[in-house]
Amino acid sequence: MSQKNETTILALALLLTVGIVGGGFWWFTKNGVKLGNTSISNQEAGGNSSLQDRISFGEKSFTPSDISPVKKEGVQAIAAKSYDKAIANLTAALKLNRNDPEALIFLNNTRIGSSKSYTIVASVPFGTDPNISLEILRGIAQAQNEINTSGGVKGVPLRVGIANDDDNPEIAKQIASNLVNNSEVLGVVGPNTSDSTLAAGTIYTSGQLVAISPTSTSVKISNFSRYVFRTVPSDFMAARSLANYMVKTLQKKNAVVFFNSQSNYSQSLKSEFVSSVSLEGGEVSSEFDLSKADFSAAKSLEQATKQGAEVLMLAANTATLDKALQVIQINQKKLTLLAGDDVYTAKTLEVGREQAVGMVVAVPWHIEGDPKSDFPQKSRQLWGGDVSWRSALSYDATVALIEALKRNPTRSGVQQALTSSEFFASGASGTIRFLASGDRNAPVQLVKIVPGSRSRTGYDFEPVR
Repeated sequence: MSQKNETTILALALLLTVGIVGGGFWWFTKNGVKLGNTSISNQEAGGNSSLQDRISFGEKSFTPSDISPVKKEGVQAIAAKSYDKAIANLTAALKLNRNDPEALIFLNNTRIGSSKSYTIVASVPFGTDPNISLEILRGIAQAQNEINTSGGVKGVPLRVGIANDDDNPEIAKQIASNLVNNSEVLGVVGPNTSDSTLAAGTIYTSGQLVAISPTSTSVKISNFSRYVFRTVPSDFMAARSLANYMVKTLQKKNAVVFFNSQSNYSQSLKSEFVSSVSLEGGEVSSEFDLSKADFSAAKSLEQATKQGAEVLMLAANTATLDKALQVIQINQKKLTLLAGDDVYTAKTLEVGREQAVGMVVAVPWHIEGDPKSDFPQKSRQLWGGDVSWRSALSYDATVALIEALKRNPTRSGVQQALTSSEFFASGASGTIRFLASGDRNAPVQLVKIVPGSRSRTGYDFEPVR
């Protein structure tokens, strides 16, 4: 491919990316939260803002500044402890935008008022990735709403706080210290990335406060701590499924991997895939680091082709997704595409479009993966559209904490319940049980990009049957 053509494709991809981010697009929303500037700027995210500005039970909003006036009034009413006014405002706000999980969490908190409650906190990256934060919060909000509308945890309602950690390991540690020192907090859902979970996990462990990550997949989290759990399968499971699919189903033996050496998740998925392909009788002939300043999608693909590669495995993380999308565009469907769960985004469908059709992605859950589950119907009813795997696994993390609270509503009681061999709870993605390693023993779902209308992009992720 000529340098001119490569430049044209990259420019188009960049324009599409800018358009999507600016428009705040996400596929399961009918009247989505508009994405503008978050309440905490990226400059402030570097650590200049007060830690208290990063944690809210309703008195401040982390969604963008152009939220509806009625929601803004509701948040101000909570801060002023005018709970009746806040309930009216937030109820009206949800009628305007039913798929705003922050508003639903604040509404349920406000209904509790100053009454006795059990408290958990979500640690999410609102300042850097509001879409992923909203996905995670949808699962938490749904679980909170279900337990509180059915009488609470043995009569006691669940209060949920939201902490904005920006997917920054240092900020995640500061938030962890704050939550550990707040004796009312009995559990944490999060953090999002493996790097933040590993960093904050040391603080949660020393403070004996349970954290359940719904989205951190690095193999380093296995056996990391008796206080750190996850409802998402580890990268070992995803890598094994992709390698098996490549060698057994596709009958292909030679792959190259694109990864980010600066990301724990990306390194983990890459290493596990290399090992799994080797065990299946294939080989990974090259590894390309997306984080390098001189990375070139065109040169990497040229080298891969010369080495006889049949498959491109994209172990990109969120920070390197744009470069992975460049690889998809320049590949022009010549080599088969495989990918890890961070590539499962609306942006991949929008930017990849026809060039991404046929790509197989390993995810922990898909809304059409289990016809027997009632969670898809309930979530569609609540939010007015489909939810992602992040919502389902966040729901499961919250349900696990609720079940543990039912058994013993103390920090030590929650930890003992989750580590018990007798513990189980029913979640969105089946039964929730934890191994001694803190991992959940659960399979992954392979999905494929196909033309479709469900996502409103012209393309969908559908389960590989």
